[in-house]
Formats: sequence, structure tokens, C-alpha cells
Amino acid sequence: MAKAQKHYVCQACGGVTSKWQGQCPDCGEWNSLSAEASTVTAFSARHDLSSGGRRIELLSLDAEVVLPPRIATGMAELDRALGGGFVAGSAVLIGGDPGIGKSTLLLQAAARLASSGRPVAYVSGEEAADQVRLRARRLGLGSAPLVLAAATSVRDIISTLATTAPPALLVIDSIQTMHSDLIEGAPGTVSQVRACAQELIRFAKERGTVLVLVGHVTKDGSIAGPRVLEHMVDAVLSFEGERSHQYRILRAIKNRFGGTDEIGVFAMEDGGLKEVANPSALFLTQRGEPMPGAVVFPALEGTRPVLVEIQALTVRLASGATPRRAVVGWDSGRLAMVLAVLEARCGLSFSTAEVYLAVAGGYRVQDPAADMAVAAALVSALAERPVPGDAVAFGELALSGALRPVSHPTLRLKEAAKLGFGRALVPTGVEAEGAGIDIARYGTLGAVVEHLVGR
Repeated sequence: MAKAQKHYVCQACGGVTSKWQGQCPDCGEWNSLSAEASTVTAFSARHDLSSGGRRIELLSLDAEVVLPPRIATGMAELDRALGGGFVAGSAVLIGGDPGIGKSTLLLQAAARLASSGRPVAYVSGEEAADQVRLRARRLGLGSAPLVLAAATSVRDIISTLATTAPPALLVIDSIQTMHSDLIEGAPGTVSQVRACAQELIRFAKERGTVLVLVGHVTKDGSIAGPRVLEHMVDAVLSFEGERSHQYRILRAIKNRFGGTDEIGVFAMEDGGLKEVANPSALFLTQRGEPMPGAVVFPALEGTRPVLVEIQALTVRLASGATPRRAVVGWDSGRLAMVLAVLEARCGLSFSTAEVYLAVAGGYRVQDPAADMAVAAALVSALAERPVPGDAVAFGELALSGALRPVSHPTLRLKEAAKLGFGRALVPTGVEAEGAGIDIARYGTLGAVVEHLVGR
């Protein structure tokens, strides 16, 4: 029998080394290497695999393909993020900060599917069954006909479900608490997470069950465990938002059966998560008299336009003081670029002023089309001249000061017109016929500055 040898596995990235080191050579994490037993020998590593296997069927690319059926959850925002609903036999991984509402969202979706007549199983490895029942009663879901279990052994879970009709939906909360007796190590280690996920995904593929795995996140927001876990599943969803704010955003990061960058918007209330059909109303502050430094930007999340308010504030400092730059909800490096273009190409001086930039409602903007809205907000704050309250602005900024068109301008303008905005500041070349809004086109950022400051 081959002698068991030890190798060391990084608990952060899954890298393997033959000897222990203080720092992982792959990801650079300190004290993350853990010893695991291995039965791989030099003979087995060099063994010829060209014979002895089972012959597989090779198919042509133009063979007939049947689109997989979708299972609607009854929650329109969740279905939007998934691309139309769950796909039978697929595996979905959902991650998010502690207390953000992952278990609440999945319990609501599972209860709705069970109420529609589909068999649903909810397995919790973190809470007792009574705790899940109490949460369901608080959400008004106490009578939902789903089956519930509190278990952490993957062998017990699969053995139990194999003796009954396969459920349409299986929720595992969470994958970091699961344990397989085929692998040595504590729950949550790289080998345990990988092995447990592989066994559960294989069961779901064979039985046509939708598998939803809840994943913990690290301090930087990425899903804990090996990166291979995200490659094993069919879809990865990220549940985002600040617990101090009411809203939550479900964002699709990976989806083999639909588009990415789609979002679903929810609001946390006493009765659980409530869907937000019009997120623009949620992220726009109360529109009153126009104020300097406030500009509305029509962002685009997937195929959904969302109107948010960009707010800027500048404070002049005494000579010699170091100005501060503070950003909430946007990229600080991109703010530095916009300030540099305003100084170099437009003749505005921000070197003696503190600059504060925020996106109202706690929303985080990643759309590059926000450059023009941010620049307009900064110019408005510096010149103490408000941008008209019925105007929106969008466009990408080049280092030369030129403004570039962005994707899907018609969707952005139609959403602005629907919410009562009457004009838009856009780059030259944007065509949006039938948007129902007055358009002012600018080729450079300098032209926008001249318009705003009234030169």
C-alpha cells in the first residue's frame, strides 16, 4: 500500500506545496498553509491513463439542443437576477456579508416554490430547525409545505434525499458548515468545501434538482473557500448592501444560463425582503429646489436603468493645508482622474479645496458613464451654481477632455423621461429618437463647464 504523504494546502487560495511555509507562495497570505494527508505516489502520478477507461460519446456541434426549462420563484427580482428563474439541475452559489439577508431571501423563495406545489428541502447547518421555524413565522411563512432539516453531514443529507422523490429545490445554508467523512479536516477547510460541493452538485445534476449553496464571505467581500468553488457552480450571485440602509441588491456575477450584471433590488422591512419594482425612486432624494453639487445620473445595471443622485461638496482651505478627497459609492481613483482633467483641460483649480463625493442612498456606481455626471457635480459645487433640477447627465470622459458616447443611451433617457426629467446633458454622437426628452450635446468637458458656469 502506498505510504501516506503530507502536503500543505493554502486555506485562502487552495494552492498546494510539499513543505510548510509561513507565507503562501501563490497568494501571499501568511499562516494559511494547513497539512493534509495524500496518497499520491510517484508511480500513480506517472501512471498511463490512455487505456482502461469507459468510452464516452462524442457529439457534433450542430446537434439538436433543447432549452432547459425555467422554474419561476414567484419573486420577480430574484428571477431577473437569475435570467428568468432557476434551471433544473443547476447549482447556484449566493454570497454576502453576515446579516445582509441571504437566509431570509432563500427562505422566502423556497416557501413560495413549495406553496406552488413543488417539493422543496431546506437544510441548515448553522441554525437549529426551531430557529428556522421561528424566522418563517416572523415572515408569515409558517404554513409553507417545505421540509426542513438541521444537518452538516453530506452523507446523511444525500442518503436521506435519495430515498424519497428528488426535491425541485435544495437549499444548503451554508456550504462552509458541511462535512464529508471521505475527507480529513474540519468543516470550512479547502478540501472539505471542495469535496462537499462536488458531492452535492453531482447529486443535483443526476436528480434534476436545483441546488442553492450559501457561501460565507471574507473581510474583503469575496466568497470564502477555494476559488474553484465558483467555477464548479452554474451561477454566482452576490447579495450586497449596507445594513444601515434599507435596500439590498442581488447582483449576478456569473450565470451559465443567462446574462451577467443583472440586478434585483429588495428593501428590508419588518415582514422580510420586499421587491422594489422601481429602484430609481429608492435612490433619488426628494427633489426640491436645485442645490449646487447635485446631479442625477441614469446608471445602467444589465438591462435595467437606475437613476441615482451624485452629490459633490468643495471646501476652500487656507494656504498650506493638505486638501482631503473623500468618496462614498464611487471609485476614488476615477475621481482623481476627473479632477486632473478639470484642472488641466478646463482651467479649474481644486488643489486648494477639499472634495467630497457621494452617491445618494448608499448605492455604488460602477458604470463608466458616470464621469460626466461627476464632473458636472464638481463644477456646480465649485462655482456655487446649481444644475437644473430636471436635467440628467451621462458620458465617459477621456484624458484629453473629450466626451465619449456610452452604451444604451435610449434606455437611460426613457427612464429619465418616465420619472419627469425634461433635459439631458450627453456627449456628441448620442442618438435617442423617441426618448421624449430635450438633449444638449457636448463634444468636450470644457463646453460643459462653460455652460454650467455661464461663461
